[in-house]
This record gives sequence, structure tokens and C-alpha cells, in this order.
Amino acid sequence: MIKKEISIGLFIALLSNSIGFIACVFIFSALSNQGLSFTETLKASVANDSLGSLIVLGALPNLIIFFLFLRKNNIYRARGVLLATLIAAIFIAISKFA
Repeated sequence: MIKKEISIGLFIALLSNSIGFIACVFIFSALSNQGLSFTETLKASVANDSLGSLIVLGALPNLIIFFLFLRKNNIYRARGVLLATLIAAIFIAISKFA
């Protein structure tokens, strides 16, 4: 039961992080002066070493989900959200220092 609740929180947080990342890339591509497409914006962020910043901005909805789970007393789902955020942080650290 506990593992199921943690995996539900992990899945929701990873989905939220993915949607937030895609939304950030779309917003930055729409705000760019050059009129870059989604893939061009993604390639430019990799070239400028700012992919980690986009991942961090995409992880901001996890904060809302985390506190929502805590408010509803779903402690184990909140732990899953925390685990997904930790996975994103480790991925960012590896991409920055590799």
C-alpha cells in the first residue's frame, strides 16, 4: 500500500514536471525575438547550457502538488513528489558537471 502511494505521487510529479518543461519551452519559443520553433529553442538551450534552468522551471508545479498532497494528508504521495523532484535535481547536477 505504501509503495503504491509513493509510486502514484512519483508518477504525478514526473508528469507534472514534463508538462511544465514543455510549457516553459513553448513560452520561451513564443517570447524569442527570432521566432524559434520548439525544437530550435530546445537545441539553443542545450547549446547555451541552460537546459537545467528549463527543467527547474518545469519542476515548479511540483511545489503546488506537494503542498496539495500534504493538505489532503496524503503523506506518502507527497514523498513520491519529493522523490521526483530529487530525481530532477540529480539529473540537473549531472548535466551541469558532465
